[in-house]
Amino acid sequence: MSKTSRLIVAIIANGLFLLFIFGLAQSISSGFAGFWGGLPFWIISLVVAIFALYDVFDEITKK
Repeated sequence: MSKTSRLIVAIIANGLFLLFIFGLAQSISSGFAGFWGGLPFWIISLVVAIFALYDVFDEITKK
């Protein structure tokens, strides 16, 4: 794959992944678990999001 197509695919895939993860975290927090019950999932989601964004950054800057 060319570098441009890898970049486009990585951004789209990461966007969909982050949308799913944060949507899931929001629905857990606003549902039965409440804010304090959903807080651990929010923390895990933020860490995973940081890892995913770092991976895209690494993919973009890799030669």
